[in-house]
Amino acid sequence: MRHRKAGLKLNRTSSHRDAMFRNMVTSLFKHQRIRTTDVKAKELRRWADNLITLAKRGDLHARRKALSIVREKEVVHKLFAEAAEQYGNRSGGYTRIIKLGRRPGDAAPISLIELVLSADDKKKKTKKKKKAKATIDKKSADKKKDIKKEESIEKKKALEEDIEKKKADEKDKAAVEEEKEETTIEQAKPDDKAALLESDTISEDANGKAGDVTLKSAESEKIEKVETKVKKSPKKTKDAEPEA
Repeated sequence: MRHRKAGLKLNRTSSHRDAMFRNMVTSLFKHQRIRTTDVKAKELRRWADNLITLAKRGDLHARRKALSIVREKEVVHKLFAEAAEQYGNRSGGYTRIIKLGRRPGDAAPISLIELVLSADDKKKKTKKKKKAKATIDKKSADKKKDIKKEESIEKKKALEEDIEKKKADEKDKAAVEEEKEETTIEQAKPDDKAALLESDTISEDANGKAGDVTLKSAESEKIEKVETKVKKSPKKTKDAEPEA
């Protein structure tokens, strides 16, 4: 007969069973809730309640007993620091089991076991969540502001670069135009010389033609004078004949 032997065997050896529940208890106090089968959850409740009663005692002997069960020291220190505030008014019922249904692989019934928190702890958690959201919102707003500032700075830099490029392009165009003008002037110089030579020859030709015209006019005047003299002379002879 199994007198004074509480607990389930779960088709495991005692060492395997103790190691499994130690790991499950540490994960429960670390993450506040875990998912497991219904039978394991009901057996794990005994381990969790025993550890919480030790944490409520809070003496050195209770701490050493808890350290012999829980795998991580940080979890034990956290449990002993918060147990008096969270579970000081409770005399039991430190955990809650919620049935979730059956597992897809082997259709085993699954449950969620979690620690029961007081109303003050819930309020603190909600406040912490709100503060965390506010800090996240502030951080996101600050990030957005920083991004906007960076974008504005980049836009200003891009505008300045575009202005500088335009100025450089204008300078290059002005230089190219000056070079074109110089080349056109240099190319036009021999033409100008030829034009000057042509103008000189034209002026000389014009002067020569003008001189010829003046000479011709002078000669024509002389000839006209001679002709007029010649024409006047026969009248005198006619007048002189009757006198004879």
